[in-house]
Amino acid sequence: MIEAVSCGGIVIFRAKILLLYKNIRNRYEGWVLPKGTVEPGETYEETALREVKEETGADASIVKYVGKSSYSFLVPEDKVEKDVHWFLMKGRSYYSRPQSSEYFRDSGYYKYHEAIHLLKFQNEKVMLEKAYDEYRRMSKSRSW
Repeated sequence: MIEAVSCGGIVIFRAKILLLYKNIRNRYEGWVLPKGTVEPGETYEETALREVKEETGADASIVKYVGKSSYSFLVPEDKVEKDVHWFLMKGRSYYSRPQSSEYFRDSGYYKYHEAIHLLKFQNEKVMLEKAYDEYRRMSKSRSW
């Protein structure tokens, strides 16, 4: 078994959530949140910020830790057990550009009800729900 750790961001700007559309030669496709592998010497926060910037081009800052999701998948040589640490982030603008070298074909900001339906993976929907609840709480108390 291979253990892997990634970190990602749930970026919100003006109540909308940043998503990426991935399409690998029409075999794998779907809307996802930006995330990626922790590099040696990086903190989880540094990884999340770097991955958001690399995959979307968006400038964002971390507001708070949201939680961890876990899942597994098979690769030809083994089974991968992956943990993903998620951070609620505040975007600085609506700007985004998908990282084509990682097979991202589109990116953009979506209203919550659109984003929750577009996301491909259930574990990302759960994290989005937690992050957006926190965003709403903070907005209501004027701390966003």
